[in-house]
Amino acid sequence: MTKKVMVIGAGVAGLASAIRLQHAGYTVEIVEKEALPGGKMNRIEKDGYQFDLGPTIVMMPELYKEIFELCGRDPDDYIPMEKLDPMYRVYFGDKVDQPYDISSDLTTLMQTIEGISEEDAEGFLDYLKEIYKRFTIAKKYFIQRPFRKQTDFFNPFMLKQAMKLKTLDNADHFLDKYIKNEHLKQMISFQTLYIGVSPYNGPSLYTMIPMIEFLYGIWFIKGGMHTMATAMERLFLELGGSIQYNTTVEEIAIENGVAKGIYLDGHKREADFVVCNADFPFAMKNLVKNTEAKGKYTDKKIDSMKYSCSCFLMYLGMDRKYEEVEHVHNFVFNENLDQNLHDIFAGNKLEDASFYIHIASKMDPSLAPEGKDGLYILMPVSDLSTANYEWNDETIQYYRNSILQAMKRIKGFETIDQEIVSETYMTPKDFAAKFNAYNGACFGLQPTLSQSNHMRPQSKATHCDNLYFTGSSTHPGAGVPIVLLSAKIAVQELLHDDKEILFDYY
Repeated sequence: MTKKVMVIGAGVAGLASAIRLQHAGYTVEIVEKEALPGGKMNRIEKDGYQFDLGPTIVMMPELYKEIFELCGRDPDDYIPMEKLDPMYRVYFGDKVDQPYDISSDLTTLMQTIEGISEEDAEGFLDYLKEIYKRFTIAKKYFIQRPFRKQTDFFNPFMLKQAMKLKTLDNADHFLDKYIKNEHLKQMISFQTLYIGVSPYNGPSLYTMIPMIEFLYGIWFIKGGMHTMATAMERLFLELGGSIQYNTTVEEIAIENGVAKGIYLDGHKREADFVVCNADFPFAMKNLVKNTEAKGKYTDKKIDSMKYSCSCFLMYLGMDRKYEEVEHVHNFVFNENLDQNLHDIFAGNKLEDASFYIHIASKMDPSLAPEGKDGLYILMPVSDLSTANYEWNDETIQYYRNSILQAMKRIKGFETIDQEIVSETYMTPKDFAAKFNAYNGACFGLQPTLSQSNHMRPQSKATHCDNLYFTGSSTHPGAGVPIVLLSAKIAVQELLHDDKEILFDYY
Protein backbone atom coordinates (compact mmCIF):
# COMPACT_ATOMS: atom_id res chain seq x y z
CA MET A 1 0.00 0.00 0.00
CA THR A 2 1.28 3.47 -0.91
CA LYS A 3 2.45 5.45 2.09
CA LYS A 4 0.77 8.75 2.95
CA VAL A 5 2.57 12.03 3.63
CA MET A 6 0.84 15.12 5.02
CA VAL A 7 2.58 18.40 4.21
CA ILE A 8 1.71 21.39 6.39
CA GLY A 9 1.86 24.57 4.33
CA ALA A 10 2.03 25.31 0.61
CA GLY A 11 5.00 27.64 0.86
CA VAL A 12 7.93 27.24 -1.51
CA ALA A 13 9.56 24.49 0.56
CA GLY A 14 6.24 22.74 1.22
CA LEU A 15 5.39 22.61 -2.48
CA ALA A 16 8.90 21.50 -3.46
CA SER A 17 8.89 18.76 -0.79
CA ALA A 18 5.45 17.58 -1.88
CA ILE A 19 6.49 17.40 -5.53
CA ARG A 20 9.60 15.38 -4.73
CA LEU A 21 7.67 12.95 -2.51
CA GLN A 22 4.78 12.53 -4.96
CA HIS A 23 7.33 11.85 -7.69
CA ALA A 24 9.04 9.28 -5.43
CA GLY A 25 5.82 7.29 -5.17
CA TYR A 26 4.12 8.55 -2.01
CA THR A 27 0.55 9.76 -1.75
CA VAL A 28 0.94 13.39 -0.71
CA GLU A 29 -1.59 15.91 0.56
CA ILE A 30 -0.84 19.55 1.36
CA VAL A 31 -2.92 21.48 3.89
CA GLU A 32 -2.65 25.28 3.58
CA LYS A 33 -4.26 27.95 5.77
CA GLU A 34 -4.37 30.58 2.97
CA ALA A 35 -6.33 30.51 -0.30
CA LEU A 36 -3.28 30.58 -2.60
CA PRO A 37 -0.03 28.61 -2.92
CA GLY A 38 3.39 30.08 -2.25
CA GLY A 39 3.39 31.25 1.36
CA LYS A 40 5.28 34.55 1.31
CA MET A 41 5.70 33.98 -2.44
CA ASN A 42 2.09 35.09 -2.67
CA ARG A 43 0.30 37.77 -4.68
CA ILE A 44 -1.47 41.03 -3.97
CA GLU A 45 -4.22 41.93 -6.47
CA LYS A 46 -6.06 45.22 -6.24
CA ASP A 47 -7.69 47.64 -8.69
CA GLY A 48 -6.22 45.87 -11.71
CA TYR A 49 -2.65 45.85 -10.33
CA GLN A 50 -0.81 42.65 -9.42
CA PHE A 51 2.21 42.51 -7.11
CA ASP A 52 4.40 39.77 -5.75
CA LEU A 53 3.81 39.87 -2.01
CA GLY A 54 7.33 38.92 -0.90
CA PRO A 55 10.40 37.76 -2.85
CA THR A 56 11.06 39.43 -6.21
CA ILE A 57 14.65 38.61 -7.25
CA VAL A 58 15.50 35.33 -9.00
CA MET A 59 19.02 34.10 -8.25
CA MET A 60 20.47 30.66 -9.03
CA PRO A 61 17.75 29.78 -11.56
CA GLU A 62 19.10 26.24 -11.86
CA LEU A 63 17.60 25.51 -8.43
CA TYR A 64 14.20 26.80 -9.57
CA LYS A 65 14.39 24.60 -12.67
CA GLU A 66 15.64 21.48 -10.87
CA ILE A 67 12.25 20.59 -9.40
CA PHE A 68 10.66 20.51 -12.87
CA GLU A 69 13.56 18.69 -14.52
CA LEU A 70 13.42 16.02 -11.79
CA CYS A 71 9.90 15.20 -12.94
CA GLY A 72 10.82 15.14 -16.63
CA ARG A 73 9.30 18.54 -17.40
CA ASP A 74 10.69 21.46 -19.38
CA PRO A 75 11.02 24.36 -16.92
CA ASP A 76 10.39 26.87 -19.72
CA ASP A 77 6.85 25.50 -20.01
CA TYR A 78 6.25 26.41 -16.35
CA ILE A 79 8.51 29.31 -15.37
CA PRO A 80 9.66 31.25 -18.47
CA MET A 81 12.61 33.39 -17.39
CA GLU A 82 14.52 36.33 -18.80
CA LYS A 83 17.94 37.46 -17.64
CA LEU A 84 18.19 41.09 -16.54
CA ASP A 85 21.07 43.31 -17.58
CA PRO A 86 21.72 45.68 -15.94
CA MET A 87 20.54 43.77 -12.89
CA TYR A 88 19.59 46.81 -10.84
CA ARG A 89 20.20 50.50 -10.23
CA VAL A 90 21.67 51.85 -6.98
CA TYR A 91 20.98 55.35 -5.63
CA PHE A 92 22.96 56.90 -2.78
CA GLY A 93 21.26 59.58 -0.71
CA ASP A 94 24.15 62.04 -0.88
CA LYS A 95 24.43 61.59 -4.67
CA VAL A 96 20.91 60.56 -5.62
CA ASP A 97 21.32 62.27 -9.00
CA GLN A 98 24.28 60.01 -9.88
CA PRO A 99 22.95 56.44 -9.73
CA TYR A 100 24.98 53.37 -10.67
CA ASP A 101 23.74 50.60 -12.96
CA ILE A 102 25.06 47.21 -11.84
CA SER A 103 25.67 44.58 -14.53
CA SER A 104 26.56 40.90 -14.32
CA ASP A 105 28.73 41.33 -17.43
CA LEU A 106 32.17 41.41 -15.83
CA THR A 107 33.62 43.94 -18.30
CA THR A 108 30.74 46.36 -17.78
CA LEU A 109 30.74 45.73 -14.03
CA MET A 110 34.45 46.52 -13.73
CA GLN A 111 33.97 49.78 -15.62
CA THR A 112 31.28 50.71 -13.09
CA ILE A 113 33.48 49.70 -10.14
CA GLU A 114 36.37 51.75 -11.52
CA GLY A 115 33.99 54.69 -11.91
CA ILE A 116 33.07 54.43 -8.23
CA SER A 117 36.62 53.89 -6.96
CA GLU A 118 39.56 53.05 -9.21
CA GLU A 119 41.69 52.26 -6.16
CA ASP A 120 39.20 49.59 -5.04
CA ALA A 121 38.87 47.80 -8.40
CA GLU A 122 41.72 45.39 -7.63
CA GLY A 123 40.39 44.81 -4.12
CA PHE A 124 36.96 44.03 -5.59
CA LEU A 125 38.47 41.27 -7.73
CA ASP A 126 40.34 39.93 -4.68
CA TYR A 127 37.03 39.88 -2.77
CA LEU A 128 35.37 37.92 -5.61
CA LYS A 129 38.22 35.40 -5.69
CA GLU A 130 38.23 34.85 -1.93
CA ILE A 131 34.46 34.56 -1.49
CA TYR A 132 34.15 32.33 -4.57
CA LYS A 133 36.55 29.83 -2.96
CA ARG A 134 34.41 29.81 0.20
CA PHE A 135 31.22 29.54 -1.84
CA THR A 136 32.41 26.37 -3.59
CA ILE A 137 33.26 24.79 -0.23
CA ALA A 138 29.90 25.81 1.30
CA LYS A 139 28.00 24.50 -1.73
CA LYS A 140 29.82 21.17 -1.75
CA TYR A 141 29.96 20.38 1.96
CA PHE A 142 27.43 22.45 3.90
CA ILE A 143 24.34 23.92 2.26
CA GLN A 144 23.28 20.78 0.39
CA ARG A 145 23.57 18.23 3.20
CA PRO A 146 21.87 17.57 6.53
CA PHE A 147 23.54 17.37 9.94
CA ARG A 148 21.63 14.47 11.41
CA LYS A 149 24.06 13.82 14.24
CA GLN A 150 26.93 15.72 15.87
CA THR A 151 29.60 13.66 14.14
CA ASP A 152 28.25 14.74 10.75
CA PHE A 153 29.89 18.09 11.52
CA PHE A 154 32.40 17.30 14.26
CA ASN A 155 34.82 15.11 12.38
CA PRO A 156 38.34 15.99 11.15
CA PHE A 157 37.40 16.39 7.48
CA MET A 158 34.35 18.61 8.05
CA LEU A 159 36.12 20.73 10.66
CA LYS A 160 38.92 21.32 8.16
CA GLN A 161 36.35 22.48 5.57
CA ALA A 162 34.63 24.67 8.16
CA MET A 163 37.93 26.40 8.94
CA LYS A 164 38.24 27.33 5.26
CA LEU A 165 34.91 29.20 5.48
CA LYS A 166 36.39 31.61 8.07
CA THR A 167 32.95 32.16 9.57
CA LEU A 168 34.20 33.99 12.68
CA ASP A 169 34.64 37.17 10.62
CA ASN A 170 31.58 39.37 9.98
CA ALA A 171 30.63 40.61 6.52
CA ASP A 172 31.51 44.25 7.16
CA HIS A 173 34.97 43.51 8.57
CA PHE A 174 35.70 41.06 5.76
CA LEU A 175 34.90 43.66 3.09
CA ASP A 176 37.08 46.24 4.88
CA LYS A 177 40.09 44.14 3.91
CA TYR A 178 39.41 44.64 0.22
CA ILE A 179 37.30 47.78 -0.29
CA LYS A 180 37.62 51.24 1.24
CA ASN A 181 35.02 53.26 -0.67
CA GLU A 182 31.89 53.42 1.50
CA HIS A 183 29.43 53.41 -1.40
CA LEU A 184 30.99 50.34 -2.97
CA LYS A 185 31.19 48.56 0.36
CA GLN A 186 27.57 49.37 1.16
CA MET A 187 26.44 48.16 -2.26
CA ILE A 188 27.89 44.74 -1.45
CA SER A 189 27.32 44.39 2.28
CA PHE A 190 23.64 45.42 2.39
CA GLN A 191 22.68 42.24 0.57
CA THR A 192 22.98 40.22 3.76
CA LEU A 193 19.53 41.74 4.40
CA TYR A 194 18.26 39.35 1.68
CA ILE A 195 18.39 36.73 4.43
CA GLY A 196 17.51 39.06 7.28
CA VAL A 197 20.86 39.55 9.01
CA SER A 198 23.04 42.64 9.49
CA PRO A 199 26.48 42.73 7.82
CA TYR A 200 27.82 43.71 11.25
CA ASN A 201 26.94 40.39 12.89
CA GLY A 202 26.28 38.13 9.91
CA PRO A 203 29.15 35.77 9.03
CA SER A 204 31.33 37.02 6.17
CA LEU A 205 30.34 33.96 4.15
CA TYR A 206 27.04 35.69 3.34
CA THR A 207 28.85 38.18 1.11
CA MET A 208 28.59 35.30 -1.35
CA ILE A 209 25.07 36.59 -2.11
CA PRO A 210 26.22 39.62 -4.14
CA MET A 211 29.04 37.51 -5.62
CA ILE A 212 26.44 35.09 -7.01
CA GLU A 213 24.67 38.05 -8.62
CA PHE A 214 27.87 39.55 -10.02
CA LEU A 215 29.08 36.27 -11.53
CA TYR A 216 25.82 34.56 -12.51
CA GLY A 217 23.21 37.32 -12.83
CA ILE A 218 19.56 37.61 -11.85
CA TRP A 219 16.37 36.71 -13.73
CA PHE A 220 12.75 37.75 -14.04
CA ILE A 221 9.94 35.16 -14.27
CA LYS A 222 7.07 36.18 -16.54
CA GLY A 223 4.09 36.99 -14.34
CA GLY A 224 6.35 37.65 -11.38
CA MET A 225 7.57 35.31 -8.65
CA HIS A 226 4.09 34.04 -7.86
CA THR A 227 4.31 32.24 -11.21
CA MET A 228 6.83 29.91 -9.56
CA ALA A 229 4.34 29.09 -6.81
CA THR A 230 1.45 28.43 -9.20
CA ALA A 231 3.78 26.42 -11.48
CA MET A 232 4.80 24.15 -8.59
CA GLU A 233 1.14 23.79 -7.61
CA ARG A 234 0.32 22.82 -11.21
CA LEU A 235 3.15 20.26 -11.35
CA PHE A 236 2.15 18.75 -8.00
CA LEU A 237 -1.47 18.33 -9.13
CA GLU A 238 -0.36 16.85 -12.46
CA LEU A 239 1.61 14.24 -10.49
CA GLY A 240 -1.57 13.28 -8.63
CA GLY A 241 -1.10 15.22 -5.40
CA SER A 242 -3.90 17.01 -3.57
CA ILE A 243 -4.11 20.39 -1.81
CA GLN A 244 -6.64 21.59 0.72
CA TYR A 245 -6.71 25.39 1.02
CA ASN A 246 -8.27 27.65 3.66
CA THR A 247 -7.60 24.97 6.27
CA THR A 248 -5.66 25.51 9.48
CA VAL A 249 -3.71 22.67 11.07
CA GLU A 250 -4.33 22.60 14.81
CA GLU A 251 -1.70 20.11 15.90
CA ILE A 252 0.72 17.46 14.69
CA ALA A 253 -0.53 14.10 15.95
CA ILE A 254 2.32 12.48 17.91
CA GLU A 255 1.93 9.10 19.60
CA ASN A 256 4.71 7.27 21.44
CA GLY A 257 7.35 9.49 19.85
CA VAL A 258 6.07 9.01 16.28
CA ALA A 259 4.22 11.52 14.05
CA LYS A 260 0.95 9.88 12.99
CA GLY A 261 -0.73 12.71 11.06
CA ILE A 262 -2.36 16.05 11.84
CA TYR A 263 -5.48 17.40 13.55
CA LEU A 264 -7.99 19.46 11.56
CA ASP A 265 -11.14 20.76 13.29
CA GLY A 266 -10.58 18.30 16.11
CA HIS A 267 -10.35 15.34 13.74
CA LYS A 268 -7.22 13.35 13.13
CA ARG A 269 -6.01 13.01 9.52
CA GLU A 270 -3.70 10.00 9.56
CA ALA A 271 -0.41 9.79 7.70
CA ASP A 272 2.76 7.73 7.70
CA PHE A 273 4.94 10.85 7.64
CA VAL A 274 4.47 14.57 8.30
CA VAL A 275 6.49 17.32 6.61
CA CYS A 276 6.02 20.70 8.29
CA ASN A 277 6.57 23.83 6.20
CA ALA A 278 5.12 26.12 8.87
CA ASP A 279 7.81 28.45 10.29
CA PHE A 280 9.87 26.21 12.60
CA PRO A 281 9.61 28.41 15.75
CA PHE A 282 5.85 28.75 15.30
CA ALA A 283 5.48 25.02 14.69
CA MET A 284 7.46 24.03 17.78
CA LYS A 285 5.40 26.33 20.01
CA ASN A 286 1.97 25.74 18.48
CA LEU A 287 1.81 22.52 16.45
CA VAL A 288 4.16 20.22 18.39
CA LYS A 289 2.29 20.09 21.69
CA ASN A 290 3.95 16.93 22.96
CA THR A 291 6.64 18.17 25.38
CA GLU A 292 9.04 15.28 24.78
CA ALA A 293 8.81 15.71 21.00
CA LYS A 294 10.02 19.31 21.27
CA GLY A 295 13.45 18.19 22.43
CA LYS A 296 15.60 21.22 23.22
CA TYR A 297 13.23 23.54 21.36
CA THR A 298 11.12 24.41 24.37
CA ASP A 299 9.01 27.57 24.39
CA LYS A 300 11.75 29.26 26.42
CA LYS A 301 14.41 28.24 23.90
CA ILE A 302 12.31 29.47 20.95
CA ASP A 303 11.82 32.86 22.62
CA SER A 304 15.53 33.20 23.33
CA MET A 305 16.65 32.63 19.73
CA LYS A 306 17.64 35.48 17.42
CA TYR A 307 15.24 36.44 14.65
CA SER A 308 15.79 38.09 11.30
CA CYS A 309 14.61 41.57 10.49
CA SER A 310 11.12 42.09 9.12
CA CYS A 311 9.83 44.29 6.31
CA PHE A 312 7.36 47.08 5.70
CA LEU A 313 5.98 46.86 2.17
CA MET A 314 3.92 49.27 0.10
CA TYR A 315 2.11 48.16 -3.04
CA LEU A 316 1.21 51.26 -5.02
CA GLY A 317 -0.95 51.37 -8.14
CA MET A 318 0.10 54.43 -10.13
CA ASP A 319 -1.81 56.38 -12.79
CA ARG A 320 1.16 56.54 -15.19
CA LYS A 321 4.20 54.68 -16.44
CA TYR A 322 7.67 55.66 -15.19
CA GLU A 323 9.74 55.75 -18.36
CA GLU A 324 12.42 57.90 -16.70
CA VAL A 325 13.08 55.12 -14.17
CA GLU A 326 14.60 52.47 -16.41
CA HIS A 327 15.05 49.47 -14.15
CA VAL A 328 12.94 46.74 -12.59
CA HIS A 329 15.06 46.65 -9.41
CA ASN A 330 16.18 49.84 -7.66
CA PHE A 331 17.96 50.25 -4.32
CA VAL A 332 17.94 53.58 -2.47
CA PHE A 333 20.50 54.03 0.32
CA ASN A 334 20.32 56.86 2.78
CA GLU A 335 23.38 58.94 3.70
CA ASN A 336 24.05 56.96 6.86
CA LEU A 337 23.45 53.30 6.02
CA ASP A 338 25.51 52.17 9.03
CA GLN A 339 23.12 53.94 11.42
CA ASN A 340 20.14 52.63 9.45
CA LEU A 341 21.32 49.02 9.83
CA HIS A 342 22.09 49.53 13.51
CA ASP A 343 18.60 50.90 14.16
CA ILE A 344 16.90 47.99 12.38
CA PHE A 345 18.50 45.42 14.69
CA ALA A 346 18.35 47.66 17.78
CA GLY A 347 14.59 48.09 17.41
CA ASN A 348 14.66 51.82 16.82
CA LYS A 349 12.19 53.71 14.68
CA LEU A 350 14.01 54.46 11.44
CA GLU A 351 14.83 57.90 10.15
CA ASP A 352 15.60 58.39 6.43
CA ALA A 353 15.76 54.64 5.98
CA SER A 354 17.05 52.78 2.93
CA PHE A 355 14.58 50.89 0.77
CA TYR A 356 14.04 48.93 -2.45
CA ILE A 357 11.72 49.72 -5.38
CA HIS A 358 10.51 46.95 -7.70
CA ILE A 359 8.62 47.75 -10.90
CA ALA A 360 7.59 44.35 -12.29
CA SER A 361 5.24 45.90 -14.86
CA LYS A 362 8.31 47.11 -16.74
CA MET A 363 9.05 43.49 -17.65
CA ASP A 364 5.44 42.28 -17.78
CA PRO A 365 2.91 45.04 -18.61
CA SER A 366 0.02 42.63 -17.87
CA LEU A 367 0.71 43.16 -14.15
CA ALA A 368 -0.83 46.66 -14.30
CA PRO A 369 -3.63 48.35 -16.26
CA GLU A 370 -2.63 49.54 -19.74
CA GLY A 371 -0.37 52.55 -19.61
CA LYS A 372 0.22 52.23 -15.84
CA ASP A 373 2.88 50.92 -13.49
CA GLY A 374 2.68 49.25 -10.10
CA LEU A 375 5.37 50.05 -7.53
CA TYR A 376 6.44 47.51 -4.91
CA ILE A 377 8.47 49.22 -2.19
CA LEU A 378 10.21 47.31 0.59
CA MET A 379 11.87 48.77 3.68
CA PRO A 380 13.71 46.44 6.12
CA VAL A 381 12.49 47.08 9.68
CA SER A 382 12.83 45.49 13.13
CA ASP A 383 11.04 42.25 13.94
CA LEU A 384 8.23 42.47 16.51
CA SER A 385 10.31 41.13 19.40
CA THR A 386 12.99 43.78 18.83
CA ALA A 387 10.96 46.86 17.85
CA ASN A 388 10.52 49.41 20.62
CA TYR A 389 7.55 50.99 18.85
CA GLU A 390 4.06 49.81 17.93
CA TRP A 391 2.81 49.01 14.46
CA ASN A 392 -0.33 51.09 13.99
CA ASP A 393 -1.76 53.54 11.45
CA GLU A 394 0.52 56.27 12.74
CA THR A 395 3.63 54.11 12.17
CA ILE A 396 2.46 53.13 8.69
CA GLN A 397 1.87 56.76 7.72
CA TYR A 398 5.23 57.78 9.21
CA TYR A 399 7.12 55.27 7.05
CA ARG A 400 4.90 55.87 4.02
CA ASN A 401 5.56 59.59 4.05
CA SER A 402 9.27 59.12 4.74
CA ILE A 403 9.62 56.82 1.72
CA LEU A 404 7.64 59.09 -0.62
CA GLN A 405 9.65 62.15 0.42
CA ALA A 406 12.90 60.28 -0.33
CA MET A 407 11.56 59.07 -3.69
CA LYS A 408 10.65 62.60 -4.76
CA ARG A 409 14.38 63.36 -4.91
CA ILE A 410 14.82 60.70 -7.61
CA LYS A 411 14.44 61.71 -11.24
CA GLY A 412 11.08 60.46 -12.51
CA PHE A 413 9.43 60.25 -9.09
CA GLU A 414 9.23 64.00 -8.37
CA THR A 415 5.42 64.01 -8.13
CA ILE A 416 4.89 60.44 -6.95
CA ASP A 417 2.63 61.39 -4.03
CA GLN A 418 0.12 62.86 -6.50
CA GLU A 419 0.07 59.80 -8.79
CA ILE A 420 -1.09 57.04 -6.42
CA VAL A 421 -4.50 55.53 -7.24
CA SER A 422 -4.28 52.32 -5.17
CA GLU A 423 -2.45 51.46 -1.92
CA THR A 424 -1.90 48.29 0.08
CA TYR A 425 0.57 47.56 2.89
CA MET A 426 2.21 44.63 4.66
CA THR A 427 3.71 45.12 8.12
CA PRO A 428 5.52 42.75 10.52
CA LYS A 429 2.17 42.16 12.25
CA ASP A 430 0.69 41.05 8.92
CA PHE A 431 3.54 38.60 8.31
CA ALA A 432 2.95 37.13 11.76
CA ALA A 433 -0.82 36.85 11.30
CA LYS A 434 -0.97 35.76 7.66
CA PHE A 435 2.04 33.46 7.42
CA ASN A 436 2.73 32.51 11.05
CA ALA A 437 6.14 34.16 10.71
CA TYR A 438 7.35 34.09 14.31
CA ASN A 439 7.82 37.65 15.62
CA GLY A 440 6.91 38.81 12.12
CA ALA A 441 10.46 37.94 11.05
CA CYS A 442 10.22 37.60 7.27
CA PHE A 443 13.33 35.42 6.95
CA GLY A 444 12.87 33.25 10.02
CA LEU A 445 15.76 32.65 12.39
CA GLN A 446 18.78 34.88 11.87
CA PRO A 447 21.66 33.00 10.22
CA THR A 448 24.14 33.99 12.90
CA LEU A 449 27.10 31.71 13.54
CA SER A 450 25.30 30.06 16.46
CA GLN A 451 22.19 29.48 14.31
CA SER A 452 23.80 28.12 11.13
CA ASN A 453 24.74 24.72 9.73
CA HIS A 454 24.68 22.03 12.47
CA MET A 455 23.42 24.57 15.05
CA ARG A 456 20.36 25.52 13.01
CA PRO A 457 17.15 23.45 13.31
CA GLN A 458 17.53 20.44 11.02
CA SER A 459 15.03 18.78 8.71
CA LYS A 460 14.65 15.61 10.77
CA ALA A 461 12.95 16.10 14.13
CA THR A 462 15.36 15.17 16.90
CA HIS A 463 12.83 13.70 19.36
CA CYS A 464 10.05 12.43 17.12
CA ASP A 465 10.16 9.88 14.31
CA ASN A 466 8.50 10.41 10.93
CA LEU A 467 8.41 14.21 11.39
CA TYR A 468 10.40 16.56 9.16
CA PHE A 469 10.74 20.33 8.91
CA THR A 470 11.53 22.55 5.97
CA GLY A 471 11.60 26.27 5.24
CA SER A 472 13.64 29.37 6.01
CA SER A 473 14.16 28.74 9.74
CA THR A 474 15.67 25.31 9.09
CA HIS A 475 19.05 24.39 7.64
CA PRO A 476 20.42 25.65 5.26
CA GLY A 477 18.51 28.96 5.69
CA ALA A 478 16.47 31.69 4.03
CA GLY A 479 16.14 32.91 0.45
CA VAL A 480 14.17 31.11 -2.26
CA PRO A 481 17.07 29.06 -3.73
CA ILE A 482 18.22 27.99 -0.26
CA VAL A 483 14.68 27.15 0.82
CA LEU A 484 14.37 24.94 -2.26
CA LEU A 485 17.49 23.14 -1.02
CA SER A 486 15.90 22.72 2.42
CA ALA A 487 13.03 20.87 0.72
CA LYS A 488 15.49 18.60 -1.06
CA ILE A 489 17.27 17.84 2.22
CA ALA A 490 14.00 17.14 4.06
CA VAL A 491 12.93 14.64 1.40
CA GLN A 492 16.34 12.98 1.41
CA GLU A 493 16.05 12.56 5.18
CA LEU A 494 12.57 11.05 4.90
CA LEU A 495 13.70 8.63 2.19
CA HIS A 496 16.72 7.72 4.30
CA ASP A 497 14.42 6.75 7.16
CA ASP A 498 11.90 4.91 5.02
CA LYS A 499 13.83 1.73 4.41
CA GLU A 500 11.19 0.41 2.04
CA ILE A 501 12.03 3.12 -0.49
CA LEU A 502 15.28 2.64 -2.39
CA PHE A 503 17.63 5.56 -1.73
CA ASP A 504 18.89 5.57 -5.34
CA TYR A 505 16.01 7.95 -6.17
CA TYR A 506 18.50 10.86 -6.10
